[in-house]
Amino acid sequence: MKNAPLLSRRAFLQRSSLFATATGLGRLGILNACAQSAPDYKALVCIFLMGGNDGHNLIVPLNGPENATYRAIRGSLALPDNNTQVLPVTARNGNAYGLNSGLASIHPLWSQGKLAVVANMGMLVRPTTRAQYIDASVGLPSNLFSHSDQMVQMQAGDPNGSGGTGWAGRIADATRSLNGASTFPPAISVAGSALFCSGNVVQSTSLLPGFDLSADGFSTWPETAVAARVQGLQQMLTFDSGLAMVQAANNVRRDALELNGMLRGLDGSGNVATVFPGGSLGQQLKQVTQIIRLRGTTGMNRQVFFCALGGFDTHSSQSWAHWDLLRQVSDAMAAFYNATVEMGIADRVTTFTASEFGRTLQPSGSGSDHGWGNHQLLLGGAVRGGDVYGTFPTLALGGPDDSGSRGAFIPTTSLDQFGGTLASWFGVSAAAMPSVFPNLVHFGSHDLGFLA
Repeated sequence: MKNAPLLSRRAFLQRSSLFATATGLGRLGILNACAQSAPDYKALVCIFLMGGNDGHNLIVPLNGPENATYRAIRGSLALPDNNTQVLPVTARNGNAYGLNSGLASIHPLWSQGKLAVVANMGMLVRPTTRAQYIDASVGLPSNLFSHSDQMVQMQAGDPNGSGGTGWAGRIADATRSLNGASTFPPAISVAGSALFCSGNVVQSTSLLPGFDLSADGFSTWPETAVAARVQGLQQMLTFDSGLAMVQAANNVRRDALELNGMLRGLDGSGNVATVFPGGSLGQQLKQVTQIIRLRGTTGMNRQVFFCALGGFDTHSSQSWAHWDLLRQVSDAMAAFYNATVEMGIADRVTTFTASEFGRTLQPSGSGSDHGWGNHQLLLGGAVRGGDVYGTFPTLALGGPDDSGSRGAFIPTTSLDQFGGTLASWFGVSAAAMPSVFPNLVHFGSHDLGFLA
């Protein structure tokens, strides 16, 4: 008997569609031609800069005295105040700043009012002064300056650990009713498993861009054999073994297979003309675009996404490496924003950066060490852009905002305030906010005003 010929691309997609249809009766129940997303669709997209992004070289003050102090302390890491290495922007109060030239792709969006910065944001238990930090008269986040601990805390929104959930997952919990009857995953990581997306009710779902989730052994001949194997697998996945762990694994597998078929049906770049950069972050945001494109089929009105880019632990050789990392971030964010404009939902999707901590203002040779407060980017049609929110720290070693003597600045804006502002725009009610950010009660302003 001769071997069956290799499948054509069209045949493969047809069989992928067959597989998706066969699994369409699964737990998700998402292949519903009648499902429609509401006009008030909203999405939050987090870009986590792993390793501790150096916010001091993301945006720098250009006003004379502040810039002189910045340059004196930063030394060889300082960005010069000229248009060849910084991109000038002006806040609404008239203060002049410079964005790192790696952010060239998104720089024009500042003047268009779509791009903003939140200054000196970080993990806090409550508002903290230098004196309180030194004498430990207020609670402090556990294990400050530790990558692993601070990464968990920043994703969990919990200064004392994780509690098993992430703040985006709890946002998804609080807004489940806005998704109606849809059981499509409302919190999805496209950068591997992420605590950020885990809720008390909502389970975190993770996808790897471009990774084919189709089961092996289904590229066979004849068609009846394919159908029989699909039916057999479906029976295995739906069989009630009575074992909770087995059932949970089967549910995850069924969800993945169903979503895989839907994404394959899109093909290309999610039926948008926007071209995404080829790097890791660009491909993650391309995947997010594809999933958002499915909102009419899934019936989703609220979705949160987690993306990530590593390499920001710049203890040495920072200058070029950091510029290139920011270039990747900027190019990917610009493409994603353009895709939301193309889809007509730019004012319903807000993208923001986060990182476990910032860096020290004082360099360590050709790099910088672990810090605390950090500056973050915000981009989207609903962003009240062209401004800097929060308060820049006083750039003085051992000064009022320094936790020590190297410029590891105490945050002047808490993660709770930052995330609470995003959550409020997303649709989390004031009554539900304490379940999302229990620590927010310790801070005076619960809405930073950067979203319309």
